[in-house]
Amino acid sequence: MAAPSQDGRRRKQFGNRFLTDPARLFQHNAWDNVEWSEEQEAAAQAKVQENSTEFVPQDQQDAYEISASKYWNDFYKTHENGFFKDRHWLFTEFPELAPNQNASTVDVCASEAAAAKNTKGSGLWECNGLSSLETGILECQDSEISSCNSTHQTQTEVAAQKLEEQKLRDFPGSSATYRILEVGCGAGNTVFPILQTNNDPGLFVYCCDFSKTAVELVQAHPEYDTSRCFAFVHDLCETGTPFPMPDESVDVVVLIFVLSALLPEKMQCVINRLSKLLKPGGIILLRDYGRYDLAQLRFKKGQCLADNFYVRGDGTRVYFFTQDELDLLFSTAGLEKAQNIVDRRLQVNRGKQITMYRVWIQCKYRKPKGDKESLGERSNFHPSGCT
Repeated sequence: MAAPSQDGRRRKQFGNRFLTDPARLFQHNAWDNVEWSEEQEAAAQAKVQENSTEFVPQDQQDAYEISASKYWNDFYKTHENGFFKDRHWLFTEFPELAPNQNASTVDVCASEAAAAKNTKGSGLWECNGLSSLETGILECQDSEISSCNSTHQTQTEVAAQKLEEQKLRDFPGSSATYRILEVGCGAGNTVFPILQTNNDPGLFVYCCDFSKTAVELVQAHPEYDTSRCFAFVHDLCETGTPFPMPDESVDVVVLIFVLSALLPEKMQCVINRLSKLLKPGGIILLRDYGRYDLAQLRFKKGQCLADNFYVRGDGTRVYFFTQDELDLLFSTAGLEKAQNIVDRRLQVNRGKQITMYRVWIQCKYRKPKGDKESLGERSNFHPSGCT
């Protein structure tokens, strides 16, 4: 449900303020669902063609990929938790993040209560390889296999099954009844509003980021509570790196301006991995940059890496999507569309009398509630290049 605004009123969903009278342009900070004229669309296309005439040399592109974690670490070392604002609008656009809440119980100002809790973060768990539990499982399996012959195959299978069951019991948040994974958590501008707003005692929130610095900022936050949250470093593109939770254990995966930071050719593999984590009926929530957003039009020649993919001055990268591109990524992973919309917003700087046209895409894709055999076939499908 929507979080209340500071004056107690419910926050309105995007798409409810329309500019019908141009004379009222500077009366509000933003206008929703703004229609673009043919001339404006053509001008945007021309601008993108212009800033895409020169591609960054391949050796430099390779360097940006190799040093990607460094650039994001530097970003968070510079800005810490002051760059992004807490995203309380999430509960209006994505009520799945607090499904059992209502207007009388949602309170985004619950930070004092959360800060009073005694349990704090106790170290950084990096998913750069097997966890200690998984290592132990594999060692036990190897030991058993080496000491057994074919006549003891059944005993080995039983032991392996018991070890797998132990793993399923021992992961962080294993006792939770509703699990949310935020991918690309940054300094916590989504995870902490979730923890403040969703008071479900069965809630557990996982949050990961490519940047070790970002995860450290989350763990240092006064409201980080290991009984309700687990922050960890994770590279989504490393397909051999395990998540701390098993497949089909997560109810909601959140991707807020994250997928656009990845190499386009790696995006499908990432969505495939995340879809495996979802329970049948679970959902992925995405909000990201759309084609011809103001940020894309502002890039200069020499910053283009590939079509609609750019590098910023700080070394971080960004892609600008179409609805069809995102639909293909999610549907290829076996997910079903619940929402795929373009949010065209006109933002206004009333002091400087400046207008800024933003284009974002918002998606919800759900894992079908099918039988396990059919779900397994979908989750095991990998397009060319995915492992």
